[in-house]
This record gives sequence, structure tokens and C-alpha cells, in this order.
Amino acid sequence: MTTDHDHQGFRATGVRLTEEQLPHLRSHRTELLGDSLPAIHAFDKAHAVMLTEQGLLDPATGRAIVAALREMDVRGVAETRIAAGGGMHSGEQYLTATLGPDTGGRIHLGRSSGDLIEVARRMTIRWHLHALLPALTDLRGVLLDLADAHTDTVMPGYTHGQHAQPTTFAHWATMFEQAFARDTERLFGLYGRLNLSPAGAAILTGSDLPVDRHRVADLLGFDAPLPHTMDAILSHDLEMETAALLATTGATLARLADDLYLWSTSEFGYVELPDRYCGTSSIMPQKKNPDALEDVKSVATQALAALVGVITAERGPTGFPILERRYSQQALWSMCGSISGKLRDCAGILADLRVDRNRLAAQAGAHWAQVTDVATALVRHTGLDWRHAHQVVGVFVRLGIERGVTAPAATCALLDDAARQVLGRDSGLTPEQFAEAMDPHAFVVRRTLYGGPAPEAVRREAARFAERLAADRQHVGDLRQRVARAEAALEAAVDDILTRDDPR
Repeated sequence: MTTDHDHQGFRATGVRLTEEQLPHLRSHRTELLGDSLPAIHAFDKAHAVMLTEQGLLDPATGRAIVAALREMDVRGVAETRIAAGGGMHSGEQYLTATLGPDTGGRIHLGRSSGDLIEVARRMTIRWHLHALLPALTDLRGVLLDLADAHTDTVMPGYTHGQHAQPTTFAHWATMFEQAFARDTERLFGLYGRLNLSPAGAAILTGSDLPVDRHRVADLLGFDAPLPHTMDAILSHDLEMETAALLATTGATLARLADDLYLWSTSEFGYVELPDRYCGTSSIMPQKKNPDALEDVKSVATQALAALVGVITAERGPTGFPILERRYSQQALWSMCGSISGKLRDCAGILADLRVDRNRLAAQAGAHWAQVTDVATALVRHTGLDWRHAHQVVGVFVRLGIERGVTAPAATCALLDDAARQVLGRDSGLTPEQFAEAMDPHAFVVRRTLYGGPAPEAVRREAARFAERLAADRQHVGDLRQRVARAEAALEAAVDDILTRDDPR
């Protein structure tokens, strides 16, 4: 077989250009294509099938081309194409080396580098989504399992880094399940916009040859061809959208990891990771560092960097940014793989997490987080307006802190002292009413409203979330099966050309 240095195809010196390109400018290197090589190979096959079926290749030439492409499957697509050289045109270079230029040079009929690489980009992102979406749904399933195990695990909620109101570990877990459900929904929307074929659009106007764009789209698992040839090749908002969605998912992952990271500190002590997720110190023998959480947290930084790189690469007038995109796409595909990996890591961490229920319960009411319901009790039982009730309870908390009284030790007498300062009279609550309002567990149980943290509310809504998750998993499976059917149809079309005298 000849190599990239033996045969340069349309880039050969003496065709349009009289000097060899400087080595460091040769971006059309096959090894740089990475994840997209299988997509380029599939497009070569589908394009050859279509050309043969349309009579643009005679039967013998069509058979020879698809047979040689099929032989690449046996030899190894990536290895064979890298050896052939030619970047995205490695199929043509391989065919030229094995079949001669009169045959090999026909594969590019009615096609351009433009639709070749755009088809490959979309198929490569699609392939990554086939890994990313199941990782998302699996993590959501783990979060729902965690919620089911902790509907009665009361804990403090936080705003401004301070204790806010009691909630449950299940309420926290289902919050993240909902965030990742939105990520899933956004990626489904991206998939629908992504799964349209640029094939046949060439570089911006298509071809005057009778190419069948719908046939190639079907063989490659696309829903339809893109309806505008210039838009198909020279608009790249889809890559920016992909990067933005990855950055959004990465940020949510990092927030989840940040919560667990904080809660695993000695000061909090809410959760502990199994040792296999941790590291230690070369000098401090007591250390148990949550390395896995730091690794998950890092994905947000990487995703934001990829987003900036992708958007920056798309600057400039229509048709100007070309070479920059070849480098930003590497960051994009790398980020797809990284996010998928971190989603799986996070699922493992949550499935094995040790949660200190007693510590969480003790902290839920230790720092006055439940007193919103003391103000509510004043409204409910004494008829006081909300603003005065709020002020009474604010004074109540301040007096407790000034007198060194902890929230669990506070009494109705302290509340009466506060009421006299604000209202000139006692609060009007009975000790029983006060105790009920100050109970953090009762605080949670009372919140049975739609979306609330009460165990019955979380179970009720989690059942709906599980139904949505099941539907999303089914949709993920359907998307993958659609592509699998197209892959089978492509191979069947190749078989048909190889076994029939006249494929038309």
C-alpha cells in the first residue's frame, strides 16, 4: 500500500500548488481525526452505495469500491486509514492505492470535504450521546434509589452557607435527579437537531449530479437530510449548543460533588466515601482525601474551557473559520467522553455512600433552622400577622444566642420574653404548640405540599420521576436501535451490490 507521502491526491504538489506544504501546517492528518474515523468510513460506504444505486458508478466499479471498503473493516478501520493517510480522504487514498486512481478517485463524486467532515462531526457527537444519555439515566436511577432509602433522613438545608430549614436527604437527592432529568431533556432536543444529514450538501450548494441525499441519510441513521445546503455546511451553532449543554451538565455534576465534598469534612461529618474512592497523604498519616469527588468537580472547569474554545473557534464571517474548528472539535469530543465517565463515577460514589443519619438529624434543628414554623404557629394559633410573628421569632433567636441557649433547649418562656419586647405581651402559644413547632422532624412531615420534603410527598413525586426515567430510558434505547437498524441496512446494501450483477 502507498502512504500519505506516496500519493497526495488533490493536495499533490504540481496540481494547484507548486510547493509542498510546510509539515507543521498539515492538519489533514488521519490520526488527528480520532473518534470520527468510524463515521467517515460509514459515510464512504453509504456514499458509494448511493452512487452505485443511482448509476453514477457502473456496477463493476461500485462492487470494487464497496468490496475494498469492506476489506478495511477486516483489517481495522482506524489502522488502515491512518496507514493510508489523507485525513478525512483516507478512504479515497486507500482505494487509489488498492484499486488504482481510475477507480479510487470516483468515491468523491458529488461530494466535498465540507459534507464529509460535517457528516462525521454529527455522527461522532451522536455516538457520544449514545454513551452520555445512558450514563445520565443511570445516575438518575441511583439518585432515586438513594431517595427511597432516605425519605425519613432529616437534615439541615442551607442558603448563604447557613442553616436555612430542615429537609431530608431524599429531598436533596431528588433535587439532583430533577436537574439531571432536565439535562436529559435538553440532550434529547439536541439529538433531534443533530440527527439531520449534511450529506450531499457538498461545500455549500450541493451538486448538479443526481445524488440521493435521502438515501444516504437513511443509510447513516439520520432522520432526514438538512433542508438547506449552505446551512448544512457553514452553520455551526450545533457544536456550540453541544458544548453549552456539556458545560451545564458538568456544572450540575460539580455542584453535587461539592455538596458531598463539604459534607465529608470533619466539621460536617454527614457522609463518608468508601476507601476505594479516596487517597491519603505522604506526610499526614491520618488523611483520607475524597479524591473521587475532586475528580468529578474538575469536570466543570474542563467543560467551561471547552465551551469557550468551541465558541471562539466559530468567530468570523460565514465560511471563514475552518482550521480552528478541527482543534476545537477534539476538545468537544474529549469533553463528551469525560462527562460520560464522571457521570458513571458519580453513580458509583452515590451508590456506595455512607450517610450518617444520626448526625444529620442532630444538626437539622441544632441551629434554629426550624423556627420558620414557630412564626407560622403564631399566625395559626394566635391570629398574629406574619410580619409581627417574624419579628417575634427573630428576637427569640437573638435572645437564645445571647443567653447561650441552644435551639433544642429553648422553651416557650424564651419565646414569651421575645413577644413582650415586640408585642408587649406573651406569645400566646402553649408549650405543646411551641414544642411541635420546634421539632425538625415534624417540620419536614408537615410539608406534604406538591414537591415538598415530607416522606409521603417525596415518595409520591419520586414515583412520577421514576415513570419519566423509564420513558427516557426507553427513548434512549429507541434512538440507539434506530441507528443500529441503519447500520444493518448499510451493510445489507453493500451485500446487495456485491452479490448482484446490476445493482440498479
